[in-house]
Amino acid sequence: MFDSVTFSALSSALDGLSLRQRAIADNIANVNTPDYHAKRVQFEQALADAVKAGRGSASATVGESLEPTRLNGNNVNLDTETLSSIDTMLRYQFATQAINGSFSSVRTALRTTS
Repeated sequence: MFDSVTFSALSSALDGLSLRQRAIADNIANVNTPDYHAKRVQFEQALADAVKAGRGSASATVGESLEPTRLNGNNVNLDTETLSSIDTMLRYQFATQAINGSFSSVRTALRTTS
């Protein structure tokens, strides 16, 4: 079970979402820092490709946002970051519930065989 494509994909998704949440927190913390460019975390396409290939494991990448900057050179948009934070949190909760469901199945199976 723990080496299945599904478990690996969920684990990679949690890693990517956790990294995204840290990047969002950094972006919000630097909303007024001159010349700061927002960070963006990408992993969904790499994860989809890994699942198609039967691996399930993929790494996230962190890049710099190419969105327009304000006069101080900063391009953090607090509205965008807030919505992204909510979306990331919901995705993280969904993935943890999926993993928890897998563990619950194993616990149930172990109890019935004991």
